[in-house]
Amino acid sequence: MTSMTGQVSSGTSPKAHVVGVADYAVLRGPTNEIITHALGSCIGVTIFDPTTHVGGMLHFMLPDSKINNDKASDSPAMFADTGIPLLFKHAYELGAKKENLIVCAAGGAEVLSDGGHFKIGSRNRTVLRKIFWKNNVLLSADDTGGNNSRTLHLSLADGTVTVRNRGKGEVLWPI
Repeated sequence: MTSMTGQVSSGTSPKAHVVGVADYAVLRGPTNEIITHALGSCIGVTIFDPTTHVGGMLHFMLPDSKINNDKASDSPAMFADTGIPLLFKHAYELGAKKENLIVCAAGGAEVLSDGGHFKIGSRNRTVLRKIFWKNNVLLSADDTGGNNSRTLHLSLADGTVTVRNRGKGEVLWPI
């Protein structure tokens, strides 16, 4: 099944799915990989259930959908408060169980030269943690903050999450 603002698939053919800005993907099958680029002030969230090989990734831009209800309706993955629930919902539909999920996040940097007025990265990090806290979700690992853009990669073979930052790749999970 494919929707306008994301991909949901239970296919088993090997693919590297690219998640764009304000987008998400939820896939099942150990041959799948998900990657997103250009996580500046945006945050990438990965979820993975090792028992079902269901995994997903969200690349959200802004913390709160209330700033533009029309945009949130058209592109719920753009916002943390609408994109995160969407990511988890689709993972559950493909068989993931909340108690099995390994959850990681990267991004939320302060990369804009706005004099610190908007602090989008900081606001994104704060709302991410509030949403997870309210829903009793723990981050297994994160690489957030700073000033650099990141690339985030999830392998559904074993749940390995890697982050590329300033040309160097590091395994975020497992640690």
